Order: sequence, then structure tokens, then C-alpha cells
Amino acid sequence: MKSLQKIIVIVVLVFLSTQLSAQQNQKFGYVDSEYLLKNIPEYNDAQEELNALSTKWEIEIKEMFGKVETMYRDYQSESVLLPEDLKKKRQDEILKKEKEAKDLQIKYFGPEGDLYVKRTELVQPIQEKIYNAIQEIAETRNYAFIFDKASGASMLYASPKNDLSDDVLDQIGTVMQTVRKEDRKR
Repeated sequence: MKSLQKIIVIVVLVFLSTQLSAQQNQKFGYVDSEYLLKNIPEYNDAQEELNALSTKWEIEIKEMFGKVETMYRDYQSESVLLPEDLKKKRQDEILKKEKEAKDLQIKYFGPEGDLYVKRTELVQPIQEKIYNAIQEIAETRNYAFIFDKASGASMLYASPKNDLSDDVLDQIGTVMQTVRKEDRKR
């Protein structure tokens, strides 16, 4: 029984020592995704386009709800004089117009709406290029982990010497335009 315990202890010690030595060769780094995105003109252009679309659609929806409100106010002021069948017809028209406005709102801003689709179309290729650059840097420079400083929740301290954000921007610069290194803003 004692020999089995010795063997288990030896196996555990060998395992731990190999794990520790393997971890010493691997590095940790981080990037700041907000900084990365701020320094990619294509991303800023995409954000401007999305903001313009969003504003345009918000105005359109607001106008539709304004029409619904006007229809309802008119109905309230005239309902005393209307026969029941006309009251019902006007109520149905108001409900139909309100449903159209809500449906349009969902079409534009819903979870699978036009804004989501457009954001995916414009931003996802940029995110993929960033991810590919990070992955290439991690593999070529032997980084075990690269964290995102912008998400912040899990990183309490980050040494600037481990910040790979500029390296990622330089790597992305081979496949898309980025802000020149000396012009980048923190």
C-alpha cells in the first residue's frame, strides 16, 4: 500500500513540475479593443452609417406613432357623435396603425432586425480581422492567453509592456487601413 502511495505522489509531482515548466514558457498579453476599434477608420465609418440609419428609422417610427396619437385624439373628440359601427371602425383603424408602427419598430430594431443585420454586415468582417491578427500574434509569439482590457471585469492590473494593441493594429494594417502608429489616440 505504501509503494502505491509513493508512486501516486511521484506521478503527481512529475505532472506538476511539467505543468509549471510548460507554463513558464507561455506568456500572457492583452489588447484594448476600444483602442483598436477607435484606430480603424473603417469601423468609425461603419458606426457613422449605423447611427445615421438608426436616426432615420427612429424618426420614421416616431412619425408613425405620432399619427396614431393624432388618430386617437381625433377619435376621442368625435366618439360622442359617432354611431357604434363607425366607432368600431375607427378603433380598428387606430389599432391597425399602431400595430404597423410596432411591427416596423421590430423590423428595424428587433433582435434580428435590419439594424442588427446591417451591424453584422459592416462590423463582423472588422472583428474577424482583429481576431485573426490577435490569433496570429499569439501563435507566432507564443502567447498562451490574450485578454481584452476594455471588457475590464476580469483584469485588475495590466502592465503596459504586455499591451499588444499596437501590434494588432500593425498586423491588421496588412489587410485593411488603420491609423498610423504616431497618430493613434489612447
